[in-house]
Amino acid sequence: MKVPQVVIAHPSSAHQADALKAFLKALKIKFEFSDEETYNPEFVAKILESKEQVKTGKVTRVKKENLKEFLGL
Repeated sequence: MKVPQVVIAHPSSAHQADALKAFLKALKIKFEFSDEETYNPEFVAKILESKEQVKTGKVTRVKKENLKEFLGL
């Protein structure tokens, strides 16, 4: 019997991760842990840089009526 649910947990410490593993093993639930970051670090860096640019006013604002011209349409 296949259960149509996936549970994603985000332990905030090694202690929590170990407790979660022990709990899942005790219940004989198949599980896997991944050390992969959810997002690519380069992507995150670009987003953080963009947020900083917005804070410092380094943005381009386009009025709605000029949008097609700005996009070259």
